[in-house]
Amino acid sequence: MGKTFSKPAALSDTMTHYCPGCTHGIVHRLVAEVIDELGIIDRTVGIAPVGCAVLAYNYFNCDFQEAAHGRAPAMATGIKRVRPDLIVFTYQGDGDLASIGMGEIIHAANRGEKFTVIFINNAIYGMTGGQMAPTTMPGQRASTAPMGRDTDLTGMPIKMANLLGGLVTPAYITRQAVLKPQQINKAKKAIKQAFQYQVEGKCFSFVEVISTCPTNWGLTPLDSLKWAEETLLPYYELGDVKTPE
Repeated sequence: MGKTFSKPAALSDTMTHYCPGCTHGIVHRLVAEVIDELGIIDRTVGIAPVGCAVLAYNYFNCDFQEAAHGRAPAMATGIKRVRPDLIVFTYQGDGDLASIGMGEIIHAANRGEKFTVIFINNAIYGMTGGQMAPTTMPGQRASTAPMGRDTDLTGMPIKMANLLGGLVTPAYITRQAVLKPQQINKAKKAIKQAFQYQVEGKCFSFVEVISTCPTNWGLTPLDSLKWAEETLLPYYELGDVKTPE
């Protein structure tokens, strides 16, 4: 009797370091499945961020590099321009990409660099103690906003997919989620499309993924899924923001 479910070859046997209920592991698997299905593992290079996914290189059986905080798009640009035959992707959280790395991601997208970005949006800084991030929701508590985010002082949360979608340069920009099975299936299709555009040498591609952070939200894994569904999704609308066609 054949197997109906197995671990992707692109995913290593490393024991997870992520907190219970964290959805990084789901996205890791989706990326690995896509790498396997496209048959690109031998020429794929990932760029790890600074943040909870700083150890992403331990989970994939492809080449990986480690970038300084927020600089993954710059490193990806250098690798892709020197070796355009490689498939290059960055895997970044909201603190890494939307805060210290804001300049890097905007200019990489505006230049139309032909690599793929997987952007994890859990509305908070994860690894460094749960500080307020550019994506933190109004009234959401954080270690640096114990009374909740005051938008009169800090502005509204930044919608990265929409921000990049406003650039003129052709690109594939989408926002998905991994809170429910149906959403996970759609997220995989989006990730595969993003890598496919790179395989074709077509455009810059960016997949924002709405995720959970039970530890820093102070919620159980199940309550985190509910909170994300009720609070994040009405603001961070799912779907394609921009396509190159």
